[in-house]
Amino acid sequence: MIPGSFVPTKAFFTKGVGRHKNKLQSFELALREAGIEKLNLVYVSSIYPPHCQLITIPEGVSLLSPGQITFCVMARNATDEKNRLVGSAVGMAFPADKSNYGYISEHTAFGAEEQEIGDFAEDLASTMLATTLGIDFDPETAYDERRQTYLMSGKIIDSASMPCVTTGESGMWTTTISAVVFIP
Repeated sequence: MIPGSFVPTKAFFTKGVGRHKNKLQSFELALREAGIEKLNLVYVSSIYPPHCQLITIPEGVSLLSPGQITFCVMARNATDEKNRLVGSAVGMAFPADKSNYGYISEHTAFGAEEQEIGDFAEDLASTMLATTLGIDFDPETAYDERRQTYLMSGKIIDSASMPCVTTGESGMWTTTISAVVFIP
């Protein structure tokens, strides 16, 4: 590691939904539900660091201080349409070799159920990791089949996602967020 560089040692998944007549305040309420409203969030791209430990939301939140500059990968979506299905998800693919890095993906959609949006986010992350690890697969096959190929390669150990899906309400903004939050 380069001296002075910042590589997170821990991370946690979180999600939240917020509803308010103002779009920005609905986002704030989603952050509150996710437990990360007191942080100065900096969005980063999609690498899960080597040797990074995945921890629970309560553990992660307890390690952070109000006002702290905190890095995260976040998917965010919003609607002001009544009954519109709105969702966001982050997915993660973990390498078998902990000294390698993994991938995190963000995905947002309208009209997608929780399982569908979560699977899509996992698929994105797993496919990105598989291509960097040189795993041979057919990109045209269904995700379930490709996932088995990834796992059987012995190079990808697992994948996970944190989908957040809800329905919009009349006269309100509804915001969904899903994030992976990093801890030094």
